Amino acid sequence: MLTYAFTTAWVVLTLIITVYLAAWNATQLAMSPAAAMFIWRHKRRNTNRSRAIVNYLSAAPQVSIIVPARNEELTVVDSVRALLGLQYEAREIVVVNDGSEDATLAVLEGAFQLVPAPAAFAEPIRTAPVRGFYRSIVAPELIVIDKESGGSKSDAVNAGINAASGTLLLVIDADTVLEPDALNRAVLPFLEDPTTMAVGGNVGIINGCRIVDDRIVEVALPTSWLARFQIIEYMRAFLLFRLACASMNAVVLVSGAFGLFSRDAVIAVGGYDGTAIGEDMDLTIRLQRHFRALGQPIRIAFDPNPLGWTQAPEDWSSLRSQRYRWRRGLLQSLWRHRGMIGNPRFGAVALGVLPYLLIFEVFEPVLQIGGLLIAVPAFFLGLLDWGYLRLLIVVSLAYGISVTLMAVLLSDMATRRYLRGRDLALLVAVVVLEHCGYRQLNAWWSCIGTIQAMRGQTGWGVMRRRAFGA
Repeated sequence: MLTYAFTTAWVVLTLIITVYLAAWNATQLAMSPAAAMFIWRHKRRNTNRSRAIVNYLSAAPQVSIIVPARNEELTVVDSVRALLGLQYEAREIVVVNDGSEDATLAVLEGAFQLVPAPAAFAEPIRTAPVRGFYRSIVAPELIVIDKESGGSKSDAVNAGINAASGTLLLVIDADTVLEPDALNRAVLPFLEDPTTMAVGGNVGIINGCRIVDDRIVEVALPTSWLARFQIIEYMRAFLLFRLACASMNAVVLVSGAFGLFSRDAVIAVGGYDGTAIGEDMDLTIRLQRHFRALGQPIRIAFDPNPLGWTQAPEDWSSLRSQRYRWRRGLLQSLWRHRGMIGNPRFGAVALGVLPYLLIFEVFEPVLQIGGLLIAVPAFFLGLLDWGYLRLLIVVSLAYGISVTLMAVLLSDMATRRYLRGRDLALLVAVVVLEHCGYRQLNAWWSCIGTIQAMRGQTGWGVMRRRAFGA
């Protein structure tokens, strides 16, 4: 009798997990029509002609590009050179050397002939002390701030916000290379709709691309399988969930790799929070919360084109550290803003997006690993037959592969980047292989990140960088 009850409970539990995972993948598939419609509408509105008009505006909005850099000696010069070559003229570049322990400041001085240029400006956001202020002789639009480390990327960005003279702020990572027309694309939503407070952009992975004179001249898949898997992940994240959110005007994450913000709006919510692990998600949600609570209209737009390209980690330790941090950042953001969940005052953000993140993004890795830990021992103990275990595997793989293939299709539709037959064929192979261990490993890392979050663990971990084109 006891064995029968135990077996029944075991089967019911595995059935619940199976249904949950199927529902999770089904919701992602359901996002595809909204994402496809968003891309179609965006292509009709955001044309070469409309982007060209931005260059001929008599008073184009001034954009301050803020580049926080800590120990970025390998990539910061290439990144700045790419920024200096942007088509958008009304811009300044503010690099913030956040107490680097390597030669970040020295390579900037050597490459751009920096000279001390003390300046006085208001500091609406408190930061760690600034040690020096420099301008470039060869590129007058380049400003470099040298400051003591505030212990977070947020503190460095806030120092750049204080010094910025633009009405718009572009915040990118020091290992990001932008498309030449990235600002033309990103500024358009601010010109179209005065309620726009931020614009996020699709982010591509630069690994494997050919770079000449700090420009990506050929997009190709990397040789590293770890980087290939991450390309698929980025497609799934940016071109399914984020596009679905944008179609509802309910974006809750403007990626730290590319985010254009209204400076006044960022200052209104107190700038970036130095205690936030996922500072980009935390800021986006605080913007949504602040303006919606005041009853003011707010739009956070999203461009499905890859406006910026960033490095993906190609070693296991860096990737693991990144995923731990992403998990802790997600959980912290949801916990801090838990009062918004289900509150109709905050619209689709509170009624749709945040509940989805809570139900599926928070619990999915735990149940995925839990399902494996339950189903496999149950099979070997004779509590489950092979037919049921096979059903569990087939449902999980079939749904997961379908979702990812849809993301690849949307990526090709939106960006037209991986057009060569060999690349497309290889992407399909990567989609299949990703589900044979890599996704399960990520789920395991998410579980560990959950434990770290419960323990209050912080820190970024080690991220290894490579010089562009290396």
